[in-house]
Amino acid sequence: MSEQKQAQQRVVIVGAGMAGVQTAVALREQGFTGPVTLVGAEPHQPYDRPPLSKAVLLGKAEDSAFDVDFEALSIELRLGVEVTGLRADAHEVDTEAGPVPYDVLVVATGAEPVTLPGTEGVPGVHLLRTLDDAARLKPVLEQRHDIVVVGAGWIGAEFATAAREAGCAVTVVEAADRPLAGALPAEVAAPMSLWYEESGAALLTHARVAHVEPGRVVLADGRGLPADAVVVGIGARPATGWLAGSGIALDAGGSVTADDRLRTSLPDVYAVGDCASFPSARYGERLLVHHWDNALQGPRTVAADIIGEIPQVYDPVPYFWSEQFGRFVQYAGHHTGASELVRRGDPAGPSWSVLWLDEGALVALLAVGRPRDLAQGRKLIEAGTPLDAGRAADPTVPLKAAVL
Repeated sequence: MSEQKQAQQRVVIVGAGMAGVQTAVALREQGFTGPVTLVGAEPHQPYDRPPLSKAVLLGKAEDSAFDVDFEALSIELRLGVEVTGLRADAHEVDTEAGPVPYDVLVVATGAEPVTLPGTEGVPGVHLLRTLDDAARLKPVLEQRHDIVVVGAGWIGAEFATAAREAGCAVTVVEAADRPLAGALPAEVAAPMSLWYEESGAALLTHARVAHVEPGRVVLADGRGLPADAVVVGIGARPATGWLAGSGIALDAGGSVTADDRLRTSLPDVYAVGDCASFPSARYGERLLVHHWDNALQGPRTVAADIIGEIPQVYDPVPYFWSEQFGRFVQYAGHHTGASELVRRGDPAGPSWSVLWLDEGALVALLAVGRPRDLAQGRKLIEAGTPLDAGRAADPTVPLKAAVL
């Protein structure tokens, strides 16, 4: 794109989380000179979310604002502005403060937590996604209340970890038979149940919530659990309700179906981060990745495409991490289509890994306290390298030394 054309191109980014901020920064880093406007629904200076589940909750950090000088980068911030709709024909985004015209639009509105039915308006029920959510939960932890966490997924485990560290009595209620049931197969996730007990948290599986009342959670089997506070972590859905009627293509779950350059079905509109799925040639299916690294990597592709560089296909090896119950858990890849599971180390021990192979090649890896496995495995996944399963199963053999 010529300098003159760039100067006339107005890029509007909706969503001021990691994906939105990184898109704005990537545009400047890659030499884009036109006006860039970042629209965020929250009034706070744009911030990172992972510290909310621990450092901010435990008072170890006031906030987690991005270390970005938006003024120096000539990025206009419009904060505390709710976006209500998109009119693609007019090239305008509707907001509470009036329409915002764009030449190029980037949808980066992320995901919003799923609420527990019947809990709207019940005092003491919390979600954990925003800085304000963390601010409301912080005094709950300081007062060492009885807390019930609904959902033993990544967020539930991280919050339970922080609550135990703060000295709260914690009961985690999970409808499935194990933690992380939606993310990992039973033979991998089952040993993680012991982590709750070791930390002093109670984990109730096969447990469904019938209703929540002030100070108490009642389960479907009639059991009542004391609960000064209830924290709900039962999943998230793409925050795309504002796109209804815009003509943009969404899948059944509400995520924007972007292409391999993160372009949407509408001209001049991109989608990046938790709100968008993309086709992965690597895994032969469309992926929706609700994790921080996806929101960091995707913006570089979007920025390059806006500027008009050589088309850059977006097909990363998904990656995320979680700090829970004194363990550093990392995952890379996508294991759904794998044909073989290989263990490295004893899952009852402090550090171990699980490998997923397909036709001998490493396609996914879960590492608990083995960051070197993750670092080497991620490169092997990217390269599609075949492994000797026998050698890979030996935790004393570096993964890169198990290559055929």
